[in-house]
Amino acid sequence: MTTARDIMHEGAQWISADETLDRAAQMMRQLDVGALPVSDENERMCGIITDRDIVVGCIAAGHDPSQVRAGELCKGTPRWVGSEADISEVLQEMTTHQIRRLPVIDGGKRLVGMISEADLARNLPEDKVAGFVEKVYAPSH
Repeated sequence: MTTARDIMHEGAQWISADETLDRAAQMMRQLDVGALPVSDENERMCGIITDRDIVVGCIAAGHDPSQVRAGELCKGTPRWVGSEADISEVLQEMTTHQIRRLPVIDGGKRLVGMISEADLARNLPEDKVAGFVEKVYAPSH
């Protein structure tokens, strides 16, 4: 059985909801990632912020990324999967919610990795990847 831990990218890091978006962008550059899970004061995930969120939701809207906090751009219910979840559960979570990146949490609720489209493409058969792409990129109704 292939699990989330088997295909995830290790070394994911949180950014605090109180951190600024310019700090988030710096972390993304340093880690070479396009998204960071956002944690509240109790180190619980309250969302994910992407490089696109920073550009479209802050800079293009005329806001100063050194003044906007990461938590201000988090929307919706955070989605994640346990490290021992079967790959079918990972795909179900990502396709149902049409998300492209999924944090992986261990039993102690500690962030241990992220699963991206690239991770799926490297580890799944072509038909599974094609099904994922079809469902995630389909227009929402």
